[in-house]
Amino acid sequence: MAGFVVLIVGVVTAFDIAFGYGPVWIVVAFVVAMLLTWGAYFKSDAIALRASRARPASREEFARYHNLVDGLCIAGGLEKPRLYIVDDPAPNAFATGRNPKHAALAVTTGLLEKMNRVELEGVLAHELSHVKNYDILVSTIAVTMVGVVALLADLGFRMMWLGGGRRRSNNSGGAAGGLLLVFALIMLVLAPIIARIMQFAVSRQRELLADASGVQLTRYPPGLISALEKLKEDQTVVRSATKATAQLWIESPLDEEEGHKQAKMNRLFQTHPPLEERIRILEEM
Repeated sequence: MAGFVVLIVGVVTAFDIAFGYGPVWIVVAFVVAMLLTWGAYFKSDAIALRASRARPASREEFARYHNLVDGLCIAGGLEKPRLYIVDDPAPNAFATGRNPKHAALAVTTGLLEKMNRVELEGVLAHELSHVKNYDILVSTIAVTMVGVVALLADLGFRMMWLGGGRRRSNNSGGAAGGLLLVFALIMLVLAPIIARIMQFAVSRQRELLADASGVQLTRYPPGLISALEKLKEDQTVVRSATKATAQLWIESPLDEEEGHKQAKMNRLFQTHPPLEERIRILEEM
């Protein structure tokens, strides 16, 4: 998180170099970043659930779902999260919230239909491990920070397009001013890419940790292994998933199949470790 804040300050410094608005921009950017992070902290679960079109899962309709979560929460010493359903045939699941006391767990109808009991238990244990390890908070703040950096960089390019950068460079003396302006441009170009790479690094490490923690919770690695193998074979995508929420799901919910639109970009900016690698690591356990 400190790295994201430093990156935001770097982007705003590039603003100051390009437009000459003074150090007040750095203070404003820091305040904006903190306010957005605060908002994400308290509203992350509601935003993610609404974006995914999740609805509350009643015990009467989804008894197996509730019973498995009850047992895992008792075994792991966790408070039971709120349970939700996403009406979608693609098998997938995600957890969200700011801490174990304010967590929510959502699964698709496809996951409930295609997984047997031990496979479903493995997936639910993985997601509950995200809650126990506070991954849900880290991921949410990372998404917010990436959004802040992208917004600032986009704003900088728009202002340069309107002529602010040229006016600034005209007021900056000689070659030194030109070099500083080039530095500012490079910073504005690279900052969103660096932010995304940082987000991916966080997401991938936390997925591997949740796999390991999940099988420790169930004491049965073959359950999660079998579930991941089914997810690997299934090519359906979650219709309500977006790039902003992709890292929350147990596997990438975006289309990565050859020949499909955006598939190449989705594979390039993958938020999860390859399923083959995750299965291999679990088999070694």
